[in-house]
Amino acid sequence: MTTANPPTRRPRGRIDKRRDLIAAAFRVFAAHGYMGSCVEQIAAEAGTAKPTLYAHFGDKETLFREAVAEVARAAMDKSLAVVGDLDPGVADLAAALTDIGVDLLDCYRAEDSWALRRLVNAELVRFPDLVRTVLGGGAEVNRVTGALADRFSRLVLAGRLARCEPDEAAEQFVALLTGPMEARSALGTRPVPDAEVRRVAASAVRTFLLAYGAEAAGPRVATR
Repeated sequence: MTTANPPTRRPRGRIDKRRDLIAAAFRVFAAHGYMGSCVEQIAAEAGTAKPTLYAHFGDKETLFREAVAEVARAAMDKSLAVVGDLDPGVADLAAALTDIGVDLLDCYRAEDSWALRRLVNAELVRFPDLVRTVLGGGAEVNRVTGALADRFSRLVLAGRLARCEPDEAAEQFVALLTGPMEARSALGTRPVPDAEVRRVAASAVRTFLLAYGAEAAGPRVATR
């Protein structure tokens, strides 16, 4: 009778360790803010020693920036993947936009996303450049609205949307989604049922298509 060898575990490398430290740091910063957090707290949360943190990041400010950047990057990637699913040739545009809206709101109302926005808003005076980090570009560039604008441009060319300024249309679509969600969730402090999220998305799409649907009369003039 033979005994199967136990599965071998791949040893965790430096990248895994660094990721764990960043995740622990973000939890502490999100709970206590930048000034209310210390390296000792973060080391305890990560189950490691202070010298290990310093070896990876050097100081608290660098760790803070890395933690914000990592969470922002993950949130941005999820939202960009959602936008990438919008097919200009889809048969039912309203239904497709509603599904996209629901998925974007799911990204927006994820706990890490709310924690990121609260943390960045609280620390903007001390770290004004965090806006660029969170948007994934510059203060005037949001990669999600930029990706939406690209999709809307294709919909215009396909005759599915009226002629418009795609960047402006994308900004307004996002605002129609996120504005009501901020109010209904009390800035992320109240859970919003999935059915209510879909109603918000459907309402946003109805309003958006009244302004930008192919049946909307008259070309639009860019306001920028």
